[in-house]
Amino acid sequence: MKTRIDATFHALSQEKRAALITYMMAGDPDYDKSLSVMKALPGAGADLIELGIPFSDPMADGPVIQAAGLRALKSGQTLKKTLDMVRAFRQDDDNTPVILMGYYNPIYVYGVDNFLIDAKAAGIDALLIVDLPPEMDEELRLPAINVGINFIRLATPTTDAKRLPTVLKNTSGFLYYVSMTGITGQPIKDLYSVSEAVKNIKQHTTLPIAVGFGIKTTEQARKIAEFADAIVVGSAIVDAIAASIEQAGSDKDHIIDSVRVVVNALSTGVRVKQG
Repeated sequence: MKTRIDATFHALSQEKRAALITYMMAGDPDYDKSLSVMKALPGAGADLIELGIPFSDPMADGPVIQAAGLRALKSGQTLKKTLDMVRAFRQDDDNTPVILMGYYNPIYVYGVDNFLIDAKAAGIDALLIVDLPPEMDEELRLPAINVGINFIRLATPTTDAKRLPTVLKNTSGFLYYVSMTGITGQPIKDLYSVSEAVKNIKQHTTLPIAVGFGIKTTEQARKIAEFADAIVVGSAIVDAIAASIEQAGSDKDHIIDSVRVVVNALSTGVRVKQG
Protein backbone atom coordinates (compact mmCIF):
# COMPACT_ATOMS: atom_id res chain seq x y z
CA MET A 1 0.00 0.00 0.00
CA LYS A 2 1.43 3.35 -1.04
CA THR A 3 1.08 6.03 1.64
CA ARG A 4 1.18 9.82 1.49
CA ILE A 5 4.70 9.59 2.94
CA ASP A 6 5.83 7.22 0.18
CA ALA A 7 4.30 9.46 -2.47
CA THR A 8 5.92 12.59 -1.04
CA PHE A 9 9.43 11.14 -0.85
CA HIS A 10 9.08 9.67 -4.34
CA ALA A 11 8.04 13.04 -5.76
CA LEU A 12 10.90 14.83 -4.01
CA SER A 13 13.41 12.25 -5.23
CA GLN A 14 12.30 13.14 -8.75
CA GLU A 15 12.98 16.78 -7.89
CA LYS A 16 16.37 15.72 -6.46
CA ARG A 17 15.88 17.54 -3.21
CA ALA A 18 15.34 16.79 0.45
CA ALA A 19 12.05 17.17 2.32
CA LEU A 20 11.31 19.73 5.00
CA ILE A 21 9.49 18.17 7.95
CA THR A 22 8.13 20.80 10.31
CA TYR A 23 7.25 20.06 13.91
CA MET A 24 4.62 21.94 15.87
CA MET A 25 2.86 21.26 19.15
CA ALA A 26 -0.87 20.62 18.78
CA GLY A 27 -2.86 23.17 20.76
CA ASP A 28 -0.08 25.75 21.17
CA PRO A 29 -1.11 28.36 22.16
CA ASP A 30 -4.69 27.10 21.73
CA TYR A 31 -6.67 24.85 19.41
CA ASP A 32 -7.86 27.47 16.91
CA LYS A 33 -4.53 29.24 16.46
CA SER A 34 -2.68 25.97 16.33
CA LEU A 35 -4.96 24.71 13.57
CA SER A 36 -4.39 27.95 11.64
CA VAL A 37 -0.62 27.49 11.92
CA MET A 38 -0.91 23.88 10.76
CA LYS A 39 -2.95 24.92 7.72
CA ALA A 40 -0.32 27.55 6.83
CA LEU A 41 2.68 25.20 6.94
CA PRO A 42 2.41 23.58 3.48
CA GLY A 43 2.08 26.96 1.79
CA ALA A 44 5.12 28.19 3.69
CA GLY A 45 7.22 25.30 2.37
CA ALA A 46 6.64 22.31 4.65
CA ASP A 47 6.56 18.96 2.84
CA LEU A 48 5.50 16.87 5.86
CA ILE A 49 4.07 17.92 9.23
CA GLU A 50 5.07 16.38 12.53
CA LEU A 51 2.38 17.16 15.08
CA GLY A 52 3.25 16.89 18.75
CA ILE A 53 0.88 15.38 21.30
CA PRO A 54 1.11 17.56 24.43
CA PHE A 55 2.23 15.52 27.42
CA SER A 56 3.08 16.55 30.96
CA ASP A 57 6.22 14.41 31.34
CA PRO A 58 8.26 14.37 28.09
CA MET A 59 11.69 12.73 27.99
CA ALA A 60 13.42 14.05 24.86
CA ASP A 61 11.97 17.55 24.58
CA GLY A 62 14.06 20.59 25.40
CA PRO A 63 12.71 23.61 27.32
CA VAL A 64 11.22 25.29 24.23
CA ILE A 65 9.02 22.33 23.28
CA GLN A 66 8.28 21.50 26.91
CA ALA A 67 6.93 25.04 27.34
CA ALA A 68 4.79 24.61 24.22
CA GLY A 69 3.35 21.40 25.62
CA LEU A 70 2.46 23.12 28.86
CA ARG A 71 0.79 26.00 27.00
CA ALA A 72 -1.23 23.47 25.00
CA LEU A 73 -2.28 21.50 28.07
CA LYS A 74 -3.23 24.71 29.85
CA SER A 75 -5.44 25.66 26.90
CA GLY A 76 -7.27 22.33 27.20
CA GLN A 77 -5.63 20.37 24.38
CA THR A 78 -6.16 16.61 24.53
CA LEU A 79 -5.34 13.67 22.29
CA LYS A 80 -8.92 13.68 21.04
CA LYS A 81 -8.69 17.38 20.17
CA THR A 82 -5.39 16.70 18.43
CA LEU A 83 -7.08 14.13 16.20
CA ASP A 84 -9.88 16.65 15.63
CA MET A 85 -7.23 19.12 14.45
CA VAL A 86 -5.95 16.67 11.86
CA ARG A 87 -9.50 15.92 10.73
CA ALA A 88 -10.10 19.66 10.26
CA PHE A 89 -6.77 20.03 8.42
CA ARG A 90 -7.73 17.22 6.05
CA GLN A 91 -10.84 19.12 4.93
CA ASP A 92 -8.55 21.39 2.88
CA ASP A 93 -5.40 19.27 2.45
CA ASP A 94 -5.48 15.61 1.51
CA ASN A 95 -1.85 15.44 0.33
CA THR A 96 0.51 16.62 3.06
CA PRO A 97 1.63 13.73 5.28
CA VAL A 98 0.97 14.16 9.00
CA ILE A 99 3.09 12.33 11.57
CA LEU A 100 1.80 12.22 15.13
CA MET A 101 4.72 12.47 17.55
CA GLY A 102 4.63 11.93 21.29
CA TYR A 103 4.64 9.46 24.15
CA TYR A 104 2.71 6.29 24.72
CA ASN A 105 0.83 7.24 27.89
CA PRO A 106 -1.94 9.35 26.25
CA ILE A 107 -2.49 6.63 23.62
CA TYR A 108 -2.60 3.91 26.28
CA VAL A 109 -5.19 5.88 28.25
CA TYR A 110 -7.20 6.53 25.07
CA GLY A 111 -7.12 2.80 24.26
CA VAL A 112 -4.90 1.49 21.45
CA ASP A 113 -7.67 0.00 19.30
CA ASN A 114 -9.91 3.06 19.56
CA PHE A 115 -6.98 5.38 19.00
CA LEU A 116 -5.87 3.65 15.81
CA ILE A 117 -9.40 3.64 14.40
CA ASP A 118 -9.79 7.35 15.14
CA ALA A 119 -6.26 8.25 13.98
CA LYS A 120 -6.74 6.50 10.64
CA ALA A 121 -10.14 8.12 10.16
CA ALA A 122 -8.71 11.55 11.02
CA GLY A 123 -5.98 11.26 8.38
CA ILE A 124 -2.87 10.42 10.40
CA ASP A 125 -0.16 8.88 8.19
CA ALA A 126 2.42 7.83 10.76
CA LEU A 127 3.26 7.59 14.44
CA LEU A 128 6.53 8.49 16.12
CA ILE A 129 6.26 7.33 19.73
CA VAL A 130 9.63 7.91 21.35
CA ASP A 131 9.23 5.77 24.46
CA LEU A 132 8.21 2.51 22.76
CA PRO A 133 11.33 0.47 21.87
CA PRO A 134 11.25 -2.28 19.21
CA GLU A 135 10.88 -4.87 21.96
CA MET A 136 7.34 -3.54 22.48
CA ASP A 137 6.21 -3.73 18.85
CA GLU A 138 3.12 -5.75 19.70
CA GLU A 139 1.93 -2.90 21.92
CA LEU A 140 1.33 -0.38 19.12
CA ARG A 141 3.61 -0.71 16.10
CA LEU A 142 2.17 -3.93 14.67
CA PRO A 143 -1.47 -2.88 15.25
CA ALA A 144 -0.67 0.46 13.57
CA ILE A 145 0.77 -1.21 10.49
CA ASN A 146 -2.29 -3.45 10.32
CA VAL A 147 -4.55 -0.41 9.89
CA GLY A 148 -2.21 1.24 7.36
CA ILE A 149 -0.38 3.73 9.57
CA ASN A 150 3.41 3.99 9.22
CA PHE A 151 5.58 3.68 12.31
CA ILE A 152 8.65 5.91 12.42
CA ARG A 153 11.62 5.01 14.57
CA LEU A 154 14.55 6.96 15.96
CA ALA A 155 18.22 6.11 15.48
CA THR A 156 20.83 8.05 17.45
CA PRO A 157 24.61 8.43 17.63
CA THR A 158 24.56 5.63 20.22
CA THR A 159 22.72 3.18 17.91
CA ASP A 160 25.54 0.75 17.13
CA ALA A 161 25.85 -1.85 14.38
CA LYS A 162 24.37 -4.53 16.61
CA ARG A 163 21.28 -2.47 17.48
CA LEU A 164 20.60 -0.90 14.08
CA PRO A 165 18.95 -3.98 12.45
CA THR A 166 16.51 -4.18 15.37
CA VAL A 167 15.63 -0.50 14.96
CA LEU A 168 15.15 -0.87 11.21
CA LYS A 169 13.20 -4.13 11.32
CA ASN A 170 9.71 -2.73 11.80
CA THR A 171 10.27 0.86 10.69
CA SER A 172 8.23 2.23 7.80
CA GLY A 173 7.80 5.59 6.10
CA PHE A 174 11.25 6.91 6.98
CA LEU A 175 13.89 6.63 9.68
CA TYR A 176 14.47 9.63 11.95
CA TYR A 177 18.15 10.12 12.79
CA VAL A 178 18.68 12.19 15.94
CA SER A 179 21.77 14.27 15.25
CA MET A 180 23.05 14.33 18.83
CA THR A 181 22.71 12.81 22.26
CA GLY A 182 20.60 15.06 24.43
CA ILE A 183 17.37 17.00 24.08
CA THR A 184 15.75 19.07 21.33
CA GLY A 185 16.85 22.64 20.76
CA GLN A 186 20.60 22.18 21.19
CA PRO A 187 22.88 23.24 18.30
CA ILE A 188 24.48 20.64 16.03
CA LYS A 189 28.22 20.65 16.72
CA ASP A 190 29.59 18.09 14.27
CA LEU A 191 27.95 17.85 10.85
CA TYR A 192 30.66 15.52 9.54
CA SER A 193 29.79 12.86 12.13
CA VAL A 194 26.10 13.22 11.28
CA SER A 195 26.78 12.80 7.56
CA GLU A 196 28.94 9.72 8.21
CA ALA A 197 26.22 8.20 10.41
CA VAL A 198 23.59 8.77 7.71
CA LYS A 199 25.90 7.28 5.09
CA ASN A 200 26.34 4.19 7.25
CA ILE A 201 22.61 3.76 7.86
CA LYS A 202 21.93 4.03 4.12
CA GLN A 203 24.03 0.90 3.62
CA HIS A 204 21.45 -1.03 5.67
CA THR A 205 18.11 0.33 4.43
CA THR A 206 16.34 1.85 1.46
CA LEU A 207 14.13 3.94 3.74
CA PRO A 208 14.48 7.72 3.48
CA ILE A 209 16.61 9.14 6.30
CA ALA A 210 15.45 12.32 8.05
CA VAL A 211 17.83 14.24 10.31
CA GLY A 212 16.49 16.24 13.24
CA PHE A 213 17.50 18.06 16.45
CA GLY A 214 19.45 21.33 16.30
CA ILE A 215 18.55 22.59 12.79
CA LYS A 216 17.66 26.26 12.90
CA THR A 217 19.10 28.10 9.89
CA THR A 218 18.85 28.05 6.10
CA GLU A 219 22.54 27.18 5.83
CA GLN A 220 22.23 24.24 8.24
CA ALA A 221 19.24 23.00 6.27
CA ARG A 222 21.16 23.29 3.00
CA LYS A 223 24.20 21.40 4.32
CA ILE A 224 22.18 18.54 5.83
CA ALA A 225 20.04 18.31 2.69
CA GLU A 226 23.23 17.40 0.81
CA PHE A 227 23.33 13.97 2.48
CA ALA A 228 19.92 13.37 4.11
CA ASP A 229 16.54 12.74 2.50
CA ALA A 230 14.78 15.12 4.89
CA ILE A 231 15.42 17.57 7.68
CA VAL A 232 13.18 17.91 10.72
CA VAL A 233 12.83 21.32 12.36
CA GLY A 234 10.93 21.81 15.59
CA SER A 235 12.38 24.12 18.21
CA ALA A 236 12.96 26.98 15.73
CA ILE A 237 9.27 26.92 14.77
CA VAL A 238 7.97 26.51 18.30
CA ASP A 239 10.33 29.28 19.44
CA ALA A 240 8.87 31.58 16.78
CA ILE A 241 5.39 30.91 18.17
CA ALA A 242 6.56 31.63 21.72
CA ALA A 243 8.32 34.83 20.65
CA SER A 244 5.23 35.98 18.77
CA ILE A 245 3.07 35.40 21.84
CA GLU A 246 5.49 37.45 23.92
CA GLN A 247 5.54 40.29 21.39
CA ALA A 248 1.92 40.43 20.32
CA GLY A 249 -0.04 38.33 22.75
CA SER A 250 -2.17 35.72 21.05
CA ASP A 251 -2.70 37.60 17.79
CA LYS A 252 -3.28 34.80 15.27
CA ASP A 253 -2.00 36.61 12.20
CA HIS A 254 1.21 37.62 13.96
CA ILE A 255 1.82 34.02 15.04
CA ILE A 256 1.22 32.67 11.52
CA ASP A 257 3.47 35.32 9.94
CA SER A 258 6.25 34.52 12.41
CA VAL A 259 6.08 30.82 11.58
CA ARG A 260 5.97 31.52 7.84
CA VAL A 261 9.22 33.51 8.02
CA VAL A 262 11.05 30.62 9.71
CA VAL A 263 9.61 27.90 7.47
CA ASN A 264 10.24 29.91 4.29
CA ALA A 265 13.89 30.33 5.23
CA LEU A 266 14.38 26.63 6.00
CA SER A 267 12.49 25.66 2.87
CA THR A 268 14.97 27.66 0.80
CA GLY A 269 17.74 25.46 2.19
CA VAL A 270 16.19 22.11 1.25
CA ARG A 271 15.10 23.33 -2.18
CA VAL A 272 18.67 23.39 -3.45
CA LYS A 273 18.70 20.51 -5.93
CA GLN A 274 21.30 17.81 -5.35
CA GLY A 275 23.33 16.21 -8.12
